[in-house]
Amino acid sequence: MAEALPSGKVPFQGLRVGHHTDLEALTGCTVLLLEEGAIGAVDVRGAAPGTRETDLLSPENTVERVQALLLTGGSALGLGAAEGVVRFLRERGLGFPTPAGPVPIVPAAVLYDLGRGRAFRPPGPEAGYLAAKAAGEEVAEGSVGAGTGALAGGVKGGVGAAGFRLEEGYGVWALAAVNSLGRPFDPLTGRLYAEAFLSEEERGLLPDLSRYRGQPEDYRYPFLLGQHTTLGVVVTDAPLTKAQARRLAIMAQDGIARALRPAHTPLDGDLVFALALGEGSGVGLPLLLRLGAYAADALARAIARGVLLAEGLGFPTYRELAAGEGA
Repeated sequence: MAEALPSGKVPFQGLRVGHHTDLEALTGCTVLLLEEGAIGAVDVRGAAPGTRETDLLSPENTVERVQALLLTGGSALGLGAAEGVVRFLRERGLGFPTPAGPVPIVPAAVLYDLGRGRAFRPPGPEAGYLAAKAAGEEVAEGSVGAGTGALAGGVKGGVGAAGFRLEEGYGVWALAAVNSLGRPFDPLTGRLYAEAFLSEEERGLLPDLSRYRGQPEDYRYPFLLGQHTTLGVVVTDAPLTKAQARRLAIMAQDGIARALRPAHTPLDGDLVFALALGEGSGVGLPLLLRLGAYAADALARAIARGVLLAEGLGFPTYRELAAGEGA
């Protein structure tokens, strides 16, 4: 068995989360800072990804530990925010050791939110620096950071986080920025696809569906190339190897498929990062299996929380739609 981790806080020592939110441009970025570094991996399933420094995360490549991850709006234009995170870490002497000093390793991934606000201002180096500077133990959710301008299947998306503590003592925790082509809810019933994975406390966030007016699902979406993407991160304090972290990311992808329909489309850049905070000695296969299974459940919950906690900021929210307001 596993128990749900408390919401609103980072569950592990050595991990901090910070957001930069631009409400005028309706964009932002989210930084996960790793004080002692972490073994990193990634799995990309969407066909329209925008990334930085993800090749080095392959198990066969040399560098194992990363000092931060960046999730950002702004599509490819937002990748410049990583330079601000690099500067923040360099000022503190953190990074991969080289003869010329430490080089911070900051993989990054983007989602598309361009043109959704009153100003056109993709996140840049200053936004990344400020997000890193704001990083702490509290985790804001909803329309913040990388989720500020996010949309999810026609309703407002956002940032969500959720996790579990396994009976073996290790935890697994997920953070998602939800900007999907696919819907997070069944259009016929109005129910969230990920509802079954929510904790009892999270079920209290669900809207009253008595006024919801059902609509058929025919998968006729406004196909706008590259204007979507759900970004996920799963973190564990188990001492995974780099190859095991990659397997954790692969298994966690099921959480996207459980919470969004369709997922991993030709028009999304869906990906999941995995971070292992331990020393990298590896774990047995039974524990790795359980960590991966709960990582998928945690990511499904995180996606649902991002949608449930999102503020409209000029767009319809799932809670409003489900309550019959504009359904």
